[in-house]
Order: sequence, then C-alpha cells, then structure tokens
Amino acid sequence: MTEATLVYDDDCGFCTWWADYFDERTDLRIVGFGDLTDELRARLPDDYEDCSHLVTDDAVYSCGASIEEALTRTDVGGPVDNIVEFLRQFEDYERLRERGYRWVANNRDRWGRYLSKTPPARRESGDG
Repeated sequence: MTEATLVYDDDCGFCTWWADYFDERTDLRIVGFGDLTDELRARLPDDYEDCSHLVTDDAVYSCGASIEEALTRTDVGGPVDNIVEFLRQFEDYERLRERGYRWVANNRDRWGRYLSKTPPARRESGDG
C-alpha cells in the first residue's frame, strides 16, 4: 500500500459527509466498509466496523485518532496541526479525543440531521 486510506461506514449519511469532506480536502484514498479489499481488511482490527480508520504504510489509526490524522492532512493545514500538536502535550488528551469520537459516533443520527449525504451503500441499493 502506498496511498494513505481512510476507511469509513459507507452506510451512514453523517460518515459519508465526512468522507466527502476529506476526499475534497486531502490526498487520502477513501474506501467504504462495503468496498474493502482483503489486503486492507487484514490491516484493520477485528471490530473494524465500530469506527473509522486511517491506514498508512506504517500505521493504522482508529476511531478518534483516524479523524485527527485525517484533519491534519486537510488543506486547512497549519492551524489544525498547531492545535493537535498543542493538545498532544496533555496527558488526558487521547482519552478525551476518543471519548469525544465515541459520543459523536453514538449520536450520528442526530448529527446527520445537519451534516449528511446519501451513503454509497444506499445509492447502489436504490433506496435513495
């Protein structure tokens, strides 16, 4: 694998909105759960459908870490990098980042009222 890849739930409108956001603002390859190759799936944790993942040649970032890594790769660049670098100095940052990710993920239906796109999995099935 040579291209960093963001793996996301392609049956979630909120997740699809974010995947499109990153697709427009980064060089990441975007792959939904429904389009995983065997090679890519083998790099993911067994419970990979619990959250998003950013896969590089050297690492797999999961859940909050995947979104953090994706944000640092956006065209927003410097300001996000500076904020992340600052926050990483604090002992509780990683725990709070993951707790925040889980809270948002557990409330995707609510967030999807404001930020949502028809997911590829639903477009292909003809449901929307």
